[in-house]
Amino acid sequence: MSEHRSRSDKAALPPEEVRKLADSVTGPVFLPDEPGYTEHVDGFDRAVEHHPALVVAVANAEDVVTAVRFARDHGLAVAVQATGHGVALPADGNSLFLATRGMDGCQVDPERRVARLEAGVLWQDVIPVAARYGLAPLNGSAPFVGAVSYTLGGGIGVLSRRHGYAADHVHRIEVVTADGELRVATQEENSDLFWALRGGKGNFGVVTAIEVGLVEVTRLYGGGLFFPAESAREVLHFYSEWAAEMPEEMSSSFFMLNWPDVDGVPEELRGRFALHLRLCYLGSPEAGERLVKPLRDLTPTLLDTVADMPYTEVGTIHNDPPTPGRYHINTFQITRLDHDVVDAVLAQVGPGAQSAVALEIRQLGGALARPPKVPNAVAHVEAPFQVYSAGVLGIGEDDAVLADQDRVVEIFERWSSGTRMLNFMAGIAHTDAAYVSEAYTPEAYARLVALKTTWDPGNMFRINHNIPPVSTEV
Repeated sequence: MSEHRSRSDKAALPPEEVRKLADSVTGPVFLPDEPGYTEHVDGFDRAVEHHPALVVAVANAEDVVTAVRFARDHGLAVAVQATGHGVALPADGNSLFLATRGMDGCQVDPERRVARLEAGVLWQDVIPVAARYGLAPLNGSAPFVGAVSYTLGGGIGVLSRRHGYAADHVHRIEVVTADGELRVATQEENSDLFWALRGGKGNFGVVTAIEVGLVEVTRLYGGGLFFPAESAREVLHFYSEWAAEMPEEMSSSFFMLNWPDVDGVPEELRGRFALHLRLCYLGSPEAGERLVKPLRDLTPTLLDTVADMPYTEVGTIHNDPPTPGRYHINTFQITRLDHDVVDAVLAQVGPGAQSAVALEIRQLGGALARPPKVPNAVAHVEAPFQVYSAGVLGIGEDDAVLADQDRVVEIFERWSSGTRMLNFMAGIAHTDAAYVSEAYTPEAYARLVALKTTWDPGNMFRINHNIPPVSTEV
């Protein structure tokens, strides 16, 4: 393994070597200032700007093998991006950037109830294919996110309180390791690597495909209850008690926002503050309606979209915006959601708070707190709720966003469980090793460091939420 250069150096790549690489791969290769370069390095979260030495838009696993071997031979770090939702560190001039979005294959085996997903496929492409067979993947709330990177980071969605993390359902992983070899990792083959990749994400190689289990789900009872500003306090105090009584088939979260008066926002919400309760029940619509009825009876809503729906419409529950931008994010898990916590939430982002950040709290628990049948690196700990706060940078409010994010951390510190979820640690705020370690139990993190030292001692795969090997020089 070649020693990697200082982060400030730029790789001097002989043109003939780059041409040889371009001739050896199916997908295109881009150098800085060439058409296609910016298009491929730009991702969803543009708070992190990539400026790699070159980009390889890989088309298949063989391209990945060739590119990783090129990086190994030239002492380059390897960065990997499908959609750029989970972005961490920037790819610099001493790195080779793999754009995987062209690897978008998805095959479903209905008899085995599994799907084989290539590195760049999106959930919105997987969901309808699985639905043909009455099956569903454990996707997240936003269907436009990359399926493989989401799963390797743990993966929680509207089915997770019942079925656990998406990573718990991985059967097989195909990965190119730092030595440039394409390997298979399963419970029986390369089992340590299999354990580490499910939760350790991109630290151990470039995953070219995974095989994941699907669940028999065709319909849900779900949607949103939108309440006016004057009802927010009453609703959230009631919700904190209601959620504690819900079966794990019910997933819920809440989000508050001053909704803009623009096209695409429902007329009932335009230009006004509203509390959005996101609800999803994995069961009959009759049972779901009974469980939701106390919320509906509490106070009038501005808008009620909770109804029986096909699973293919699952993305409408959260209605996450697909717009790229520059985001600053905080995330951590909390030990309870009682009246004190609710009051703290309202003080920070409730009606009249004029906060530069928006905040969502998701209910966890259920299968998310239980160890899976096949152990993995994800922290299955008892933390009932997750806080997720986000602000937009680059619109003239950067100082306010950073100040309000600091206040979120300060306010909720007393209730923090000390744990985080890797998939929600996107952006520029959570990239040092101390933050990353909080996504794991201490025992799991120590094992991850040992396995990183074995599989990637030169830290080729470091442009991520990095788990440094013991041998890495600072």
